[in-house]
Amino acid sequence: MAASVLPTDWIKNWEKSGKNDFLQLCQDLAGKPSSEVFLKDLQTALYELCWNVVQGSLKVDVAASLLADVMELREDMPSILADVFCVLGCFNLDPNRVLDIILEVYECRSDQDEFFIPLIKSYMCEHQTLCHILGFKFKFHQEPNGETPSSLYHVAAALLQHNLIALEDLYVHLLPQDSAIVEEHKREILEAKQIARKLTMVVVPSEKSEDKEKDKEKEEEKSEKPPDNQKLGLLEALLRIGDWHHAQNIMEQMPAYYATSHKAIAIALCQLLHLILEPLYRRAGVPKGAKASLLKPLRNKQAPAPVETFEDLSKDVFTMLGYLGPHLSHDPILFAKIVRLGKSFMKEDSLLSCFLSVSDQVLLPSLTLMECNACMSEELWGFFKLFPYQHRYRLYGQWKNETYSNHPLLVKVKAQTVDRAKYIMKRLTKENVKPSGRQIGKLSHSNPTILFDYILSQIQWYDNLITPVVDSLKYLTSLNYDVLAYCIIEALANPEKEKMKHDDTTISSWLQSLASLCGAVFRKYPIELAGILQYVTNQLKAGKSFDLLILKEVVQKMAGIEITDEMTVEQLEAMTGGEQLKAEGGYFGQIRNTKKSSQRLKDALLDHELALPLCLLMAQQRNGVVFSEGGEKHLKLVGKLYDQCHDTLVQFGGFLASNLSTEDYIKRVPSVDILCNQFHTPHDAAFFLSRPMYAHQILSKYDELKKAEKGNRQQQKVHKYISACEQVMAPVHEAVVSLHPPKVWDDIRPQFYATFWSLTMYDLAVPHNAYDREVNKLKLQIKAIDENAEMPLNKKKKEKERCTALQDKLQEEEKKQLEHVQRVLHRLKLEKDNWLLAKSTKNETITKFLQLCLFPRCVFSAIDAVYCARFVELVHQQKTPNFCTLLCYDRVFSDIIYTVASCTENESRRYGRFLCCMLETVTRWHSDKAIYEKECGNYPGFLTIFRASGFDGGNKADQLDYENFRHVVHKWHYKLTKASVHCLETGEYTHIRNILIVLTKILPYYPKVLNLGQALECRVHKICQEEKEKRPDLYALAMGYSGQLKSRKVHMVPENEFHHKEPVNITTPGGLQNGPGNSSKPAAAAASTTSKNEEGTAEDKSKDKSQVAPKNASKNPATKEDKEKSGKEKKEKKEKNSGSTPEAKAGGKEKQREEKSADSKEKTPKAEKDKRKDEKKEEKSKSDGKSADKESSKERDVSKEGKLKESSSSSKGEKNPGPGSLKSPVPRSEGPESERGKRLSSSEETSQSVKHHKKCHHANHSTGLSKSETDKKESEKSRDRSKEREKKEDRKDRKRVSSASLHLSLPLLSAVLSIPVYLLTNRPGYQN
Repeated sequence: MAASVLPTDWIKNWEKSGKNDFLQLCQDLAGKPSSEVFLKDLQTALYELCWNVVQGSLKVDVAASLLADVMELREDMPSILADVFCVLGCFNLDPNRVLDIILEVYECRSDQDEFFIPLIKSYMCEHQTLCHILGFKFKFHQEPNGETPSSLYHVAAALLQHNLIALEDLYVHLLPQDSAIVEEHKREILEAKQIARKLTMVVVPSEKSEDKEKDKEKEEEKSEKPPDNQKLGLLEALLRIGDWHHAQNIMEQMPAYYATSHKAIAIALCQLLHLILEPLYRRAGVPKGAKASLLKPLRNKQAPAPVETFEDLSKDVFTMLGYLGPHLSHDPILFAKIVRLGKSFMKEDSLLSCFLSVSDQVLLPSLTLMECNACMSEELWGFFKLFPYQHRYRLYGQWKNETYSNHPLLVKVKAQTVDRAKYIMKRLTKENVKPSGRQIGKLSHSNPTILFDYILSQIQWYDNLITPVVDSLKYLTSLNYDVLAYCIIEALANPEKEKMKHDDTTISSWLQSLASLCGAVFRKYPIELAGILQYVTNQLKAGKSFDLLILKEVVQKMAGIEITDEMTVEQLEAMTGGEQLKAEGGYFGQIRNTKKSSQRLKDALLDHELALPLCLLMAQQRNGVVFSEGGEKHLKLVGKLYDQCHDTLVQFGGFLASNLSTEDYIKRVPSVDILCNQFHTPHDAAFFLSRPMYAHQILSKYDELKKAEKGNRQQQKVHKYISACEQVMAPVHEAVVSLHPPKVWDDIRPQFYATFWSLTMYDLAVPHNAYDREVNKLKLQIKAIDENAEMPLNKKKKEKERCTALQDKLQEEEKKQLEHVQRVLHRLKLEKDNWLLAKSTKNETITKFLQLCLFPRCVFSAIDAVYCARFVELVHQQKTPNFCTLLCYDRVFSDIIYTVASCTENESRRYGRFLCCMLETVTRWHSDKAIYEKECGNYPGFLTIFRASGFDGGNKADQLDYENFRHVVHKWHYKLTKASVHCLETGEYTHIRNILIVLTKILPYYPKVLNLGQALECRVHKICQEEKEKRPDLYALAMGYSGQLKSRKVHMVPENEFHHKEPVNITTPGGLQNGPGNSSKPAAAAASTTSKNEEGTAEDKSKDKSQVAPKNASKNPATKEDKEKSGKEKKEKKEKNSGSTPEAKAGGKEKQREEKSADSKEKTPKAEKDKRKDEKKEEKSKSDGKSADKESSKERDVSKEGKLKESSSSSKGEKNPGPGSLKSPVPRSEGPESERGKRLSSSEETSQSVKHHKKCHHANHSTGLSKSETDKKESEKSRDRSKEREKKEDRKDRKRVSSASLHLSLPLLSAVLSIPVYLLTNRPGYQN
């Protein structure tokens, strides 16, 4: 053996000087030129060093540390060492032992991969051998409490990366087994679920202490540390050196997210991702102005290549993120980087599905595990807001319903969030909104879906939480608000929830609570509305209208547009003004600052093209509710759904009209014929949607014409306005023709139809009182502000400026409306002559007007109800040709049973308001003769026309005088009572509810007559008794009306005060001019059967002649004998008839008494009597006025007799049922037999005038003669005696004539009082 290069003294004194001497030697040899001599010397030195280690003279770790220092001396040192170890292994040691030593040395200097990997490659024998040696090393550390050093993991990872060993060979040497890992994962999930269950359970205090003890025991068991998971250690080492391929293979053997649930592995993977993403993030993700620290790339070439483009992300990055899952939460910086890259990627628009998957599987679950990181939430929203809401909501759905069950850690977090949410909600009140809001905010940053789900469940039970919850949500992030919108929609769409209460008659309270929350939340916070609007639209498409409640609340809160039929008169008056007046005085809740929120709502509707579809679907659904949603549902619920659908349509249409610009509105709303014919929109809804468009177009055209021709004169402006109307409305007139059959247009022109439907109350009248009222309120506010000493000066100034500005706006708006109304009225004045053609009868014209215009619109909204009443009055005031005002009012009041029965609850309110306005006008005319003469006296609407065959065959026209109008009004009141009593007695829920609502609405003007009021009071009292237990809502309505009716009793008057029934003094000629006799028949005929007396067929004419025949017969002069005979017969028949009932007998006695008293009072000297007789004879011989006098006297006697009978019946009021027992004159079967069967004292009383008219028509004539010609009676009697035989022979003929005259009179009486003929004939004493 050659001389030793390493002296023995160096070995002995190794620690003191030997080590340094040897290192110096190696440095000297390494520094010399690379010749064989010097290389051999260096190898010899290293060989001797290794030999001393083998002999045991030196420790292995000492030699290893020295070799590590030597490796840095030369670049080819690994090959030198490999040669040394080969020689050593061949001649002195087992090669495997040498390899073991090399690995030991590598472990000590694990950072020297560049040296040891080539060394091992040079020395390499077989892969299996190396793998076995490594496996033995791992097994050495597999004892309990054993810990595998990280350097060994690194060596194994490096060898795997350089393919020196195979993973499959090494994997079998590692613990634990894969089956054990799976079991552990399942156990962790089970434990997490048990923890979650405990947190949600209500635990008794004693059980709590037991649970705590068990938990302590479990913790003690866990304190015995199991052996390291060598597979995870190797995985971490692989990730740290960038060997993703082998790392991925190991992770695939384990359950999802099991590996990354260990923080070290998650961080290692995050670090690898940082390095890979660095170039792309630098290029596309760094925000402007931001400075980030540079990262050094991995040195080994086997690591994944850094990505330069978004397409490169799909190679490894998305896969790595998928394995990382929710544990990206360990690295918020990497989280932000990925989100920012996502924002940049959305601008380039590619790989959308990959980013959606990353959001679903990584970003949102990671946010869950980050503790209240609001910055990350906002960062994520910056990315998510680039997605359409459909994608976002799907992500939130996955997050809420699936993500939390995929990992034990997330299960625990969910349970903890619910527990914390319960804690906060239990303590949330109006007083602690701020601190509770902060707690809700912190909790929502990480787990918004779980938190909001619990909050919404509480609100569905307790609606008083809505206000504090809404106020406490101000600390949420933008992402949280978006998640809240999704959670609300999901709660609304919950299929397990019933949207009706158990009684199936009302909408569930949970739905009402959620709808209220929607309105409040969407108004207060900047939440996107598209999702909730599309949800409502989809529900309507599916034929479900329950969720319209949400839209109603959202529009009400966000736009300040409130829909209610319970408006006060002042509010209703304010609603007829401009937008400012509506906002100030038209709503119950003064919702201020709606400008921004209404703009948001408008933008959402326009951006997603939902404005018109919602309108059309609501209009179609309204009519379809009964059929599509009716089914087995209770009628009350169907009515509510109909009302909800209709009210929301009105509210939503009002919002669009007031918020959309002219261009937007015209662009989106098609013409009325397209709406009706193509979209099958009901006519009232179609015109409701089109009306604002016409107003916009007319104003735009008017402004154009004003600019084109500059003229400030009022007349010029009016002409321009009319011209603008003609240009805009001409196409509409053509369009409406297709809406109805051609026959309709024979009576009303399309112009009239379009005018009626296109105008509003804003066009007809200016609510000066409402404007004054609001201006005065503002003045008082300014005064109060001045007097408030506590308010700061700057705030005072601001408030005063606000009030003053509002005041100026209102005054300007009033002025603008006044000018507009004047222009509209001028336009109507010019149009009115062409409105009604009346090619058929006036009755037909009124029928079509009521059917196509008045009735559909009067139940559309409260404003429309007022509009309809005012429009009728306006048409009357304009003296419109061929419009019979009297007939129109008569048709409205005559029989309201069918209309009332077919209304929903809200429609009956509107119908009641319409009747109230109509009654208001009638009552005004009825109250004062001067008003009547001024407003109706010379108007064509109050013209009565009838034909008289006794004259020249021409038409005789006459105006309805004041007293006859009062009779007609009484008839209308009677008709209303009759209909009301019928509805109350049906027992039907809708009939009773609706008539009570209508009666409550018309209470200011009906009932005015005492006996009618008593009849109603009695029926309502009966309803109160019957419905108290059965139907509480009807009982409440009846009690409310009953109380109000009693309070109005002081304003009621007896019938004789309501319309004049007392006879006027016969001696006064002036009293005959305006008495009821002159025109009572034509008056009532005009009120009920005018149409039958007009241009009709030959049958109509013959009918008219037959009706007038009795009157002509009475007018023609007749012999005294005939008069006396007929008088006697009529008197006999009258006595016979009047004696048929006790009431009639009593009435007759009273009449006799009153006649005697009247005769005693009117005793005058005989000369005066004779003089009076002579004057009467002269008057009779001079003119035909005699018949008129007789008729007037007859009518006065009728009224007098009626009064006497009324007084007699009232004197028996204690014994008899009285007016309160009035039964419905119209029975349910509506047949003549049942009608005849109902003979009640109350109906006898209310139809008193019917009987009086019938009896007096025959009897009073002879009575009047007996009083005026007593001296000629004796001569007439003598003639009767002489012709007694002839009289007996002709008695039958005369009876026939009398019967015929009665038959001729009955149709006329029927027309006068609008009572069926069979009611007049169905009484004792009438002989056919």
